Amino acid sequence: MRAVDCDADEIAAWLRLLETPQVGRESARRLLAAFGSPQAVLAASEARRKEVVGSVAAHALSQAGDGHDALLALTLAWLAQTDGPPRHLVALGDPDYPAALLETADPPLMLYAIGSVELLRSGSLAIVGSRNPTPQGRENAQAFAAELGRAGLTIVSGLALGIDGAAHTGALDTAASTVAVVGTGLDRVYPKRHLALARRIADKGLIVSEYSLGTPPLAPNFPLRNRIIAGLSRGTLVVEAALQSGSLITARLAVEGGREVFAIPGSIHAPQSKGCHALIKQGAKLVESARDILEELSWPGLEETPTAPTQREPAAAHPIVEAMGYEPISLDELVRRTGWSAAELNVRLLELELGGVVARLPGQCFQRIGQG
Repeated sequence: MRAVDCDADEIAAWLRLLETPQVGRESARRLLAAFGSPQAVLAASEARRKEVVGSVAAHALSQAGDGHDALLALTLAWLAQTDGPPRHLVALGDPDYPAALLETADPPLMLYAIGSVELLRSGSLAIVGSRNPTPQGRENAQAFAAELGRAGLTIVSGLALGIDGAAHTGALDTAASTVAVVGTGLDRVYPKRHLALARRIADKGLIVSEYSLGTPPLAPNFPLRNRIIAGLSRGTLVVEAALQSGSLITARLAVEGGREVFAIPGSIHAPQSKGCHALIKQGAKLVESARDILEELSWPGLEETPTAPTQREPAAAHPIVEAMGYEPISLDELVRRTGWSAAELNVRLLELELGGVVARLPGQCFQRIGQG
């Protein structure tokens, strides 16, 4: 349903079905299977609905709830806005509804979308990971997203801080662009720090949500939206993740949906790498370059993709960088390894930081970026 041809009665019926608190997703799905459309569900007698979903849900649908009229007015006004990117409601059965989601166990019954809705039907890959990545993890996410985007894969992620934001940023300047699946209504942005990024995605990509307008950032909604991230994608790449991580939920959902899971290995000492290593032990494909992913997916145009790791070109060897290795390191440890004074190291590290070779971490620690 697009802004130019939306039917207010149809939208009203969808909102009644999906926003009645006593009717969950599974009950709504059974009602649609039994009656064919939201309008038919509401037109059916309470007795007939009761045969499908029981008395509580059947009765709850007999009349609109207190907030129904206000939500309908808000939704129609949102759809009718003509300034900025186009807005859509993509319901089950709509030509724009992504076929990939129909293959999942719990497809959303309706999506709110703002931007290029055709991206829902493109070949895509999810990139997810830590909200608190290392500098190397952030760079890996952005570099992999850019290279996979150039190869024609739309990058799907969740607009969260950290790896998600880096993945969206890397994909935005490619023709394949990016899709952000969010856990709030599309009339708000969470986290607020990603307001500018969300605007760029709406202009050049697509933002989608199954949650109605006005829905705040409620904690239970974010694990649920992960099933859409995994479901839209041919595979999921986990860049960095702790053992207790929402990214591992996305990876599990990808496996359950018969999709590929990829993981980038890291330091055995870094907590952000523990989740990736656990996935690799469980059968995820260890990847060092975008080409590894494209080969596994048998993606067209593979012969044009570089085989080198998806990182910046190596910089000239520098004794401090050599002493750092590839793990975060404290200033005190660098003093011990190099024999240089802390004052001299601070000067050289600042030069390397300004040159984009080294990143400064909290607690007087440092890490080389890329191949350094």
